[in-house]
Amino acid sequence: MPGSIFNPMRAVIQRVRHAAVHIGGAERAAIHEGLLVFLGIEEPDTEADTAWLSSKIVHLRIFDDAAGVPNVSVKETGGNILLISQFTLFAATKKGNRPGYSRAARPDIAEPLYEKMIAQLETDLGKPVFTGVFGADMQVSLLNNGPVTIWMDTRNKE
Repeated sequence: MPGSIFNPMRAVIQRVRHAAVHIGGAERAAIHEGLLVFLGIEEPDTEADTAWLSSKIVHLRIFDDAAGVPNVSVKETGGNILLISQFTLFAATKKGNRPGYSRAARPDIAEPLYEKMIAQLETDLGKPVFTGVFGADMQVSLLNNGPVTIWMDTRNKE
């Protein structure tokens, strides 16, 4: 159920000068001047969550306008998005020192929603989105611009 207190899709959005993802020592994707988005998915998440979150990400006014005021979206700047799946956004740390990830969706649920998020971001952005590989061991590098880092979830709609 989207919007339930138990079921947020989560994103950490970072405004970057550049970001890249490597898998097995090889560069998979790299962007300049755009957004690096880490996405966590829970099992009850739906396409409605991807639609809401994608629109918010693409239209988030966090890039500077001509006056130096953060009033421009990644879409308006022509910037790119690098989307990385990250189940660890649902780490539970209440008990002990080893995080638990039982709230994260199983791959058979999460991967199709990750693919739907890619498609939705591409539609909303009007161009291809760069990605990692779902479930892969990835090394992500970035130069955060600002720094600007924003946490969003579909439960609180903020």
